[in-house]
Amino acid sequence: MNNERRKRIEAAREKIAEAEVALEAAREIVQEVKDDEEAALDNMPESFQDGERGQAMQEAIDALDDALSEMDLYDFTTITDQFDTASTG
Repeated sequence: MNNERRKRIEAAREKIAEAEVALEAAREIVQEVKDDEEAALDNMPESFQDGERGQAMQEAIDALDDALSEMDLYDFTTITDQFDTASTG
């Protein structure tokens, strides 16, 4: 790989690093919202927890939990390792 393409790979690596920071920041926000929603649900009277509103809150909590799980699947190290392999060629 020539220097021009290596520079472009390095630019991509920088974008990946930015994406990793942004994803972690988003993950922290989602975790906080999920925690707040769980606390709100826990603080509701049981009769409301079992009602429509409580069920909707639980569905939101479950969806946020699923989103967090999806965020955890991204392995930026694997991507940058592939950049290393490509750059040595």
